[in-house]
Amino acid sequence: MGRHRAASMVPLLLLLLVTSCSKKTPTLNLLVWEGYADPSFVKAFEDENHCKVSASYMGSSDELMAKLRGGSAGNYDVISPSSDVASAIATSQLAAPLDLSQIPTYSQLSSQLTSLPLVRNSGQVYGVPFMWGPDPLIYDTTAFAQPPDSWNLMWDPKYKGRISVWDDLSTVYMAAQVLGYDKPDPSHLYNLSDQELEAVKKKLLELKPNVRKMWSTGGELTNLFENHEVVMAMGWPLNTADLKKAGFPAGETIPKENTTGWIDHLMITAASENKELGHKFLEYMIQAKTQKLVTDKTHYVPANPQAAQLMTMDEVKGLHLDNVEGYQKRIYFWQNVPRRTKYTEIWNEVKAAQ
Repeated sequence: MGRHRAASMVPLLLLLLVTSCSKKTPTLNLLVWEGYADPSFVKAFEDENHCKVSASYMGSSDELMAKLRGGSAGNYDVISPSSDVASAIATSQLAAPLDLSQIPTYSQLSSQLTSLPLVRNSGQVYGVPFMWGPDPLIYDTTAFAQPPDSWNLMWDPKYKGRISVWDDLSTVYMAAQVLGYDKPDPSHLYNLSDQELEAVKKKLLELKPNVRKMWSTGGELTNLFENHEVVMAMGWPLNTADLKKAGFPAGETIPKENTTGWIDHLMITAASENKELGHKFLEYMIQAKTQKLVTDKTHYVPANPQAAQLMTMDEVKGLHLDNVEGYQKRIYFWQNVPRRTKYTEIWNEVKAAQ
């Protein structure tokens, strides 16, 4: 009798087990830039949707592309591609088309950003603009009597072993700017000829003695400054914000040659099994209140202009929201690089050179 009863309980236990497993907290997996999954704004989404947000961080656009194309796309639900690779992702079936009826706040986003063709393909929209900003020159204010006003200073022999550059194609664009290849057309930075790329390589090889280390994550660059290993670097506004919060005397400027920058989008991967939750996350992340919290963390410019209504006048000025047009004239937003493989080859040759 006891054995029979025990046997009849087995299916019941299995049923309970299956039921409890099916109620497991859903997890939304992100592959995004640093600063885009901070608990200061992600926790409210987790609480609201009874889910867990798990983030991995990427160090470059190329790393994102390699992961998506390398078969691990199914590991991620939401990604934050920049304007240099967003189009390639939208046109290569790596992202899912969005159902904008599930993202009502989309209508509040800057029309200047949503009207760009970057994430549109065959009448579908594949991403929402999220944040944008420049790749500024960051410096230790104690090392400069006045703010460095040119990228050329990076090459000054007196900074031997005292600068850092990003292990990214942005450094190629910066050297191309120093060589004047952005004139008269800034978008030419993304279409350099073989001859121009050779000149860029030569220029970057001349810079190498001054490079203490090439950084690949924002945290790495912040540490280089805090440990007083470098006094100047191309970085992100996030680095400046983190350094200032830590009490480090960091300054940030856009040199007279101007700089490159990016428009980051949020997309849902085609392979995601959490597309409904993904849509909820995109909607949450572009709401004005969330955008304000993201700018507090990153010091990037929000894609939703209504976030400015939640800011102090100083914050509005600090993010250039009082003169967006003037500020954007200083930034050459990343574009698709048709010969990206060639650029990467040149950059790898620079890195490998002793």
